[in-house]
Amino acid sequence: MKKILTYGTYDLLHYGHINLLKRAKELGNHLTVALSSDEFNAIKNKKSYQNYENRKLILEAIRYVDKVIPENNWDQKIRDVLENNIDIFVMGDDWEGKFEFLKDYCQVIYLPRTAGISTTKIKRDLFAVSNA
Repeated sequence: MKKILTYGTYDLLHYGHINLLKRAKELGNHLTVALSSDEFNAIKNKKSYQNYENRKLILEAIRYVDKVIPENNWDQKIRDVLENNIDIFVMGDDWEGKFEFLKDYCQVIYLPRTAGISTTKIKRDLFAVSNA
């Protein structure tokens, strides 16, 4: 069995998220998602529309996701790989080169993002509409 791990905030879930989760799951048999906690988002100066518990509930309902764990800090990735027996670490290609240190513990794959969609774009578009 190949176990996959990815990270993210997964706020305002959209088809780009689903595409990434589907492609990640296709690399193995089990997909774990490390979901940014509200406290960690605050450290990153990010504010999610939905709180951690609601984002977790949504992720757990997606058929590609087998397990959701909290992401509480930048430094937990090696521990998460080891504790969850991860074979492949997956992130969007906008993070390419940032996780090479994990290659000592598992395979690292950067997947292309879905063109034309992002949570940032959705928030920007909604803000523009609300201010029109």
